[in-house]
Amino acid sequence: MLRAALEPLALFLSPFVVFAIYLVLRTRYPLAIEHWTRSRVATLTLVGLAVAAGGMALLAFVAPRGHGTYIPAHLENGRLIPGHIE
Repeated sequence: MLRAALEPLALFLSPFVVFAIYLVLRTRYPLAIEHWTRSRVATLTLVGLAVAAGGMALLAFVAPRGHGTYIPAHLENGRLIPGHIE
């Protein structure tokens, strides 16, 4: 469940990280408030939302799908058999 929350968050934050790296490479202090204007933050937010939505859509199309029937964990002859897909 944590992975399902961290993947879109990482995709959303990626434009902000790229911009901060850009500022560092330009030898500017990335935490200075003059670099983070309202329009720049709004643009990075929209780009982050687009990247997160596109990344999650791409992941939905290319993610492997489980085929078969899920057999839940059960006891068999006193032994615990873990859940699996058959």
